[in-house]
Parts: sequence; structure tokens; C-alpha cells
Amino acid sequence: MIKKIGRSRIIIMFLLFAIVFLGLVLRGFNLFVPVADWHSFRQADTISVSRVFLEEGIDLFKPRYHDVSNTQSGLFNPNGYRMVEFPVYNSMVAYSYKLFPIFTLEAWGRITSIFSAVVTAYIIFLLMKRFTDFKIGLLSSLVYLIIPFNIYFTRSILPEPMATMFAVLSLWLFVRHFDMDDNKILLLSAFSMSLAILIKPYVFFYAAPMIFLIFEDKNIKEVLKLRYILFSLIIIVPIVLWRLWINRFPEGIPFWKWTMNGDGIRFKPAFFRWLFSERIGKLILGVWGTALFVLGLSGKDRKARFFQSLILGVFIYFSIFATANVRHDYYQTIIIPAIVMVFSYGGYVFIKSEFGKVFKALTLTTILFLMTITTVGFVKEYYKINRPEIIKAGLAVRKIVPKDSLIIAPYNGDTAFLYQTSRRGWPVVDFPIQELIDRGAEYFVSVDLDHYQTVEFSEKYDILEITDDYVILKLI
Repeated sequence: MIKKIGRSRIIIMFLLFAIVFLGLVLRGFNLFVPVADWHSFRQADTISVSRVFLEEGIDLFKPRYHDVSNTQSGLFNPNGYRMVEFPVYNSMVAYSYKLFPIFTLEAWGRITSIFSAVVTAYIIFLLMKRFTDFKIGLLSSLVYLIIPFNIYFTRSILPEPMATMFAVLSLWLFVRHFDMDDNKILLLSAFSMSLAILIKPYVFFYAAPMIFLIFEDKNIKEVLKLRYILFSLIIIVPIVLWRLWINRFPEGIPFWKWTMNGDGIRFKPAFFRWLFSERIGKLILGVWGTALFVLGLSGKDRKARFFQSLILGVFIYFSIFATANVRHDYYQTIIIPAIVMVFSYGGYVFIKSEFGKVFKALTLTTILFLMTITTVGFVKEYYKINRPEIIKAGLAVRKIVPKDSLIIAPYNGDTAFLYQTSRRGWPVVDFPIQELIDRGAEYFVSVDLDHYQTVEFSEKYDILEITDDYVILKLI
């Protein structure tokens, strides 16, 4: 029996290794491409902080990037402060590049996200093995790593994958605390969730199943014991202190109130259509996976309620940050583990049904195949670089414009073009050109040669270089 158990563990670990290897291969494509693909503006903002850390030293309390405009905060930002998430991800990317400069900085950003995804997949395996069995644990890890939507966003230069990793780790440690009644594990869970929320406060909804477990097992006196009060304080106090700190730099805090319900879309038909039909139903689960997802929400036992609490947390997250979730699909990156676990639990319920083994195996295989193939058609467009001329112009600027010069690289407020130049400045002409010059702008580069501003400035200022793709002007 001991030999049999040993062989089973070897087989499980081999299968898990194979799944992880597949996940790495799927994310390894286009590792070294420029930051000019889908949501490049958000990726550029993130990696820009890492580049400044690399060039000027890591200062966790004063993260800076290349945009000095008032586009994101409404205030002129001459120091380029970027006061959003606590820059754990950005500093790790910069530090990794300093230690191993064999890859580009951008590649290290993607590698950091991929590493976070692989760890998350393993934690999901542990959670699902705990609530179901090892087969469903393997299924959940596989699904998490092969969903095309998740493949793209967990190899992008974004802090979401790392925040998700720490949030899911916190949930796993919390479950272990309940199994073992170990306060040390509870403390680790608190630190992990605190770090997750510092990186990305939106992951707070992973606390929903924790709250469910507490009130399912404990009475109110137990809940109010010191250990749970301390657990809550470890999570809450750091993010409160960070928010108080960044308020000292209002020019570096992007507009954020619009994310909650800026356009009034919350609970309107479009809200449900975009989030539950277009995003979860079509883009993430590829239509075919919705059957198992719904099945995973059925049931009245303790296990079912755990997974139901996960989706309740997702719904609360959607409801609070309604506009942001509808406008930008990358906001759904952090909900993928919850979706996958509920989907996999649906697979567990289906396997336990009275259908024949062959029918169940064929059905699950067909669903996985069709949901993956269906979503590939949508997600493959994310990898495309639609404006390669910004890369050419960026390389030209690096050659002829001094490193410490401020430039204007208009791209409708998108910082992807500005990042390609590796210079600080403005991603949009949002004030009269002379006012920007008075604020320090020395050069102007554009890839829209027919734009009225480009035409006007080309007639007024010296042309340093012009091609069919871009023009570079000297303003002073």
C-alpha cells in the first residue's frame, strides 16, 4: 500500500509538472515583443515605473514614470509620480533585470507575471484537492493555464497576476488554518492578503469565502477573539497607511472615481450583458464552459456554499467597480481563479452524477476543447501591434534626442508611444504648444503626419528627421 501511494504521488506530480510546462510554453510566445499590443497604455505605465527604478534607484514610497502631463490626474506632474498600487511588482521586475540582464526589462515584466500565474495554478490545485479530489485539482490547474484570455493577461506587464497570486495564497493559507487551527498559518494568510491588496486593492473580494468560513464555524464571541481582530488589522492598516501617504502627491494619483460607476451603468442591462455574457460567458468560458460553471454554483452543502461565496465576492467586485469592469477587460484578470474553481467544481458534480464514465469523459473533453478553441479567435487579436511606427519613431528619438530632454509624443493620451522613446514628457498636446514649451518641452515627435497639429508644428519648428512613418521636431 505504501508503494502504491508513493507511485500515485509521483504520477500526480508528473501530471502537474506537465500542466505547468504547458502553461509556460503557451505564455512563452512573443516574450520579447515591444510594449505595443492590447492595453499597451496600462502596460507602459507599469513597466515605466520599473525603468525609472532601474535608472534612478528603487524608491518604493515615491514610484515615478515617464508621463509628466496632467492627463491622468488633472494636475501637472513634473516629477512623474505614479501613485497607484504599492510598487512591489515594479521593483521585482527592475531588481530581476539588475541581477540577470540577459533578458530585456520588458521580458522580465512578462516573466514575473508568468511566474505568478504558475504559482497561482499550483495553489488552485491545492485548494481544489482540498475541497474535491486530486483529479479535479489537476483539472482546475489545467483550465487556469489554458484559458486563452488568461494566457494573454498572465504574460502581460501588469501587477494583476502577482496580486492574484498573493490573494489566492492567502485564501489557501486561511483554509489550512481552519483545518489545523494554527495561528501561525493565520498570520501568514493575513500578510499575504495585505500584500495582495497593497499591490491591487481590487482583490479584496477573495476575503468573501474567508468570511463565510469564519461565520460557518464560529460564533460571534470566537469571531471577536484577538487573533481574528489582529488578522483584520494586518490586512487593513497597510493599505490605509499607503493611501494616506500617496495623498501627499495628488499630481501622481490618476482619476479613479470613474471606475466605480462613472457612467451610471451599474445594474443596467448593459452591465449584465458585458460582464456576465460577453466577458465571463464568451471571452473567458467560451460559451461551452458556462454549463459546468452554472452547475458549480448548484448544491446546498458546505462545499457548494464555499464556491458560491467566491462568486458572491466577484459580484460585489463587479458591482462596486462597475464602470471599470465594463470598459476594460483586464479588470477581469483577478477573477479568473474564482471562475476556474467554480467551473472545476461543476466538473466534480458532473463526474459524481449517474452518467456513464465514457460519456462523462467525452463530455468534459469536448467542453474543454470547444471553450478553448472558441475563445482563441477573440484573444489572438490582443497580441497584434497595430501601430509599429511608434516603435520606429521611438528608436529614432533614442538616437538623436538627449536622454534628459522632455518631449511631446502625442498618442491620444496613451503612454505607449512615450515609453518607446524612453524619454519623459507628454503623451498628448493638452495645452497650447508654447505653454508646454514653457514647462520644459524641447522636442515633438509624431506618427500622425496628416494630423493638423503635426502639420502646424512642422511649419513652425525645425525638422530634425522625417520619414513616411514619423517626424521629429526641435521646439527650442
